[in-house]
Amino acid sequence: MITINGADIKAFLFDLDGVIIDSESEYTRIWEKIGREYPTGVEDFARKIKGTTLENILSIYYPDNNVRDLVRKRLYEEEAKMKYRFLPGALEFLKYLKVNNIPTALYTSSDQYKMGHLYRDIPDFEKYFRVILTGEDVNRSKPDPEGYIFAAKSLGVIPEHCAVVEDSLQGVKAGKAANAFVIGVAGTLDASTLSPYCNIVIDNLMQLL
Repeated sequence: MITINGADIKAFLFDLDGVIIDSESEYTRIWEKIGREYPTGVEDFARKIKGTTLENILSIYYPDNNVRDLVRKRLYEEEAKMKYRFLPGALEFLKYLKVNNIPTALYTSSDQYKMGHLYRDIPDFEKYFRVILTGEDVNRSKPDPEGYIFAAKSLGVIPEHCAVVEDSLQGVKAGKAANAFVIGVAGTLDASTLSPYCNIVIDNLMQLL
């Protein structure tokens, strides 16, 4: 157990991009590129979709099945060029939790195609999490709390005793709706945007050590 700001935290539930992995700026670039090639008419499209599943993005913004398939193909082409690396402080904090036997889960809106790429880039990634959930494991995308409630249950801990660590607006809203202690990681969004939905906002995970 870790005490943060007076709250006793028995388990940590992490988002992936922008929290553990340094990829958010690259995804912004990719979705801006896709948005130019296949316009949605939505202002600031690349940022509005952060934290939601690919299937949710496609179903809402690309109702035409043919266009949807083309967008999926373009995303996978761009993702194949990416190299996944830990954000500063992330690996150190994960090692700390593992050594101290504090349960951890990962809940990401990513799909198995992307996760396979990640596991190839970081072969020992999975050992830092007892549970890994993707967008394909839930029925309702963030900001719905379903994924984080499921992750907490999978660890045998109630959400109220968990810390949700997120960088997106959809993600911190999901954590708050799950009644977890919410830790916002500034970077993808600034602290002032995240803070209404968070118990604390940090710049990187090293600040929790």
